Amino acid sequence: MGSFGMQELLIILLIVVVLFGAAKLPQIGKGLGEGIRNFKTAVKDAAKEGKDTTDADKK
Repeated sequence: MGSFGMQELLIILLIVVVLFGAAKLPQIGKGLGEGIRNFKTAVKDAAKEGKDTTDADKK
């Protein structure tokens, strides 16, 4: 159970289209992109906050 091949990805895409319909795909993609973007921002902020705390502890 390693990586997905082209056939597996196509089957997953087909299932998504059947479940949600072609009209909903752009909305799903937009929501997924926003979620990933928010997650990256949160991780970056947490790392920055942790670094600031560590610098304050050293003084």
